[in-house]
Amino acid sequence: MRISYSALSTYQTCPLKYKYQNVDHIKEPKSKEAVFGTLVHSVMQYVHSPALIQPSLEDALDFFSQNWNEEVWADELEERAAFSQGVKIIQDYYAKNDPADFTIVDLESRFAIEIGDERTGQHIIAGVIDRIDKTADGYEIIDYKTSKKMPSQETVDTNLQLSIYLKAFLARYPKERANLDDITVSLYFLKHGAKLSAKRTEEQLAELDRIFLDVIASIEAGKFDPVLSPLCDWCGYQRICPLWKHKFAEERKMDSAEARTVIDDYIAAKEEAGSVKRRLAELQERIFAYMESEGVDRVFGGRGIIGKSLRKTYKYDEARLREILAPIGRLDDVMKVDGVALKKVAGELPLAVKKEIEDARVLDKESVSLSVKKGSFSEEDTDTEA
Repeated sequence: MRISYSALSTYQTCPLKYKYQNVDHIKEPKSKEAVFGTLVHSVMQYVHSPALIQPSLEDALDFFSQNWNEEVWADELEERAAFSQGVKIIQDYYAKNDPADFTIVDLESRFAIEIGDERTGQHIIAGVIDRIDKTADGYEIIDYKTSKKMPSQETVDTNLQLSIYLKAFLARYPKERANLDDITVSLYFLKHGAKLSAKRTEEQLAELDRIFLDVIASIEAGKFDPVLSPLCDWCGYQRICPLWKHKFAEERKMDSAEARTVIDDYIAAKEEAGSVKRRLAELQERIFAYMESEGVDRVFGGRGIIGKSLRKTYKYDEARLREILAPIGRLDDVMKVDGVALKKVAGELPLAVKKEIEDARVLDKESVSLSVKKGSFSEEDTDTEA
């Protein structure tokens, strides 16, 4: 299989979205944020491309302006604000960086590296590195970001994308593996004008293969369940996603009025069931109190008999059980695997053992239920979740 970091990230976020993109090949309209990010990346490539005279700030702004696409912005005010933000990003970048000061090894460097073996299968990770610099100490691998939020240093220290880029760099320059401490990986957050950098260890690079192989195994097993998250708001597949498509009234198979009646009746029934449950609890307490006052275990009414039954459950003294069963070699036969305890213990185990424990998981049961959101909604906002 050939997979990129972007595809892996998509699968980790929502396996069904990965399927729509990479298995079904359903095109997703490019968002205005993605168009903006692509243009800013192009400006950075233009700024640092080898030339006798490096582009000036005015040259960079002119490149940005000439390639600006106002059609992706439905709102004129939003379009003007985005254009102004792009101009500010470029101005701030030049204020903090002189393009002539950098020794660029490569820009938009494409790579394809192999992972896996005979057991897992041979696979390829492919992608593009924004920029590689030669520094006084060694090398720096840089990826540009146009996101609004800047993560913590800890996030950068473990960023999977940067680990992939470093692995690709070492595949290209294998002798530099001996100088791993001299290679820096960085995320440059252009909207903030800030760069966060980190190093990588051999252990992190080895862990990278496991993460990709686990995802590839899930993909090959056909595991494409949808995942509900805040990122759904920016997803272009809502009209075909089983978690969202019901809100698009014009595409419903059931008559809209009929569907709305069924949904509203279900919500009303849930509310009635809640009231009945509370009423039953109140009546039960009163009957128990009456039985106790009369000293009886059964009471008789006009519609039947109510009897009181006593149900007992037991648990065993674990220490005493160990004393009894351990000497005869039968303790392991009755010990139950405690999921909470196992999770705690697993956190202290080696990576290989963790992987074996993860592989030991099997599906116990599956159930489908309906959840209700109370309130008053318009037809477009009405939704069901399964």
